Amino acid sequence: MSGNEMKYIQEAFDTNWIAPLGTNVDKFEEEICEYVGVNHALALSSGTAGIHLALKYYGVGPGDYVFCSDLTFAGSCNPIMYQYANPVFIDSEPNTWNMSPIALEKAFEWAKSENKMPKAVIIVDLYGQSADYDQLLPICKKYGVPVIEDAAEALGATYKGKKCGTFGDISIFSFNGNKIITTSGGGMVVSNDESAINKMRFWSTQSREAARHYEHKEVGYNYRMSNICAGIGRAQLQTLDKFIDNRRYIFEQYKLKLSTLPLLSMPINEFGVPNYWLSVFTIDEGIGYTPEDIIKGLETKNIESRPLWKPMHKQKLFSDNLFFCHGEVEAIGDHLFRYGLCLPSGSSMNESQQTLIVKTIHEIIHSL
Repeated sequence: MSGNEMKYIQEAFDTNWIAPLGTNVDKFEEEICEYVGVNHALALSSGTAGIHLALKYYGVGPGDYVFCSDLTFAGSCNPIMYQYANPVFIDSEPNTWNMSPIALEKAFEWAKSENKMPKAVIIVDLYGQSADYDQLLPICKKYGVPVIEDAAEALGATYKGKKCGTFGDISIFSFNGNKIITTSGGGMVVSNDESAINKMRFWSTQSREAARHYEHKEVGYNYRMSNICAGIGRAQLQTLDKFIDNRRYIFEQYKLKLSTLPLLSMPINEFGVPNYWLSVFTIDEGIGYTPEDIIKGLETKNIESRPLWKPMHKQKLFSDNLFFCHGEVEAIGDHLFRYGLCLPSGSSMNESQQTLIVKTIHEIIHSL
């Protein structure tokens, strides 16, 4: 927490606006627009809700196809299932770990040949770093398919001077408890398409018609953010740049102090600046141990670490869905999952805590 959260929470109590309406909600939407550089925003209960509404806006329904990044959290693609549509997963590329333009082109060629063109493409900005949009967007534009940018992990990151969240026709952010700023739970949809935001706003408030009584002509959802949560978000947003600086420092210290070990940090590309949401490393191949060995060793000191996201095409839920690979042999995402490790990266982590983590990793690796 930054320290100012209680100020906005207290305002919500003092004005008796607790529900998903109020000054904090309106201001949070305005402030996100100003920070990111978009015209319209809609505060919601989660980023997943935002993806769901975006898919609904693009008319995704039963039997339709939606292309989605494969190396991601399930929240990116579960909303496709809400609409009874078919996810098609697109592999990563090695330079950013984000969606591969090569695999995306393969998927579109398949879709064209089978007359199964997707209704949308969901591109994820993984671990706080943007995808390579100059490569991806022209492919989607060539086929006339809208892009939903899942920037849940990437608030504050940039691509060629522009903030993440400005590259999709509709984009989303997450403010879940583990994100770089949090509202405890929540998300935001942003777009320059005012009609899209207005329609999604209508759906997110149970599709209530403008009548004195409760009139409903469409299915709606209870997706709006509370005024209290929005107050937390407003204060968090004020310190976002400081949080990014803290996480950059944490990443750089890991990279420096683990440099003598057979670990390789996530590649940081010159085309943009990530928000360093997580410090992620991969173990050298053929070294004789796995990320699980390090994870278990850290647990003995009560230090939590995790594997990378398990690719969606490897999940039992999606085992029957199509997947398009970057190369011809092993998928990039499969390789990263096998060798990847996410280290503690919280903005408030202090020097002594990070020193303990680094020391423990050295001890673990030297003992293996």
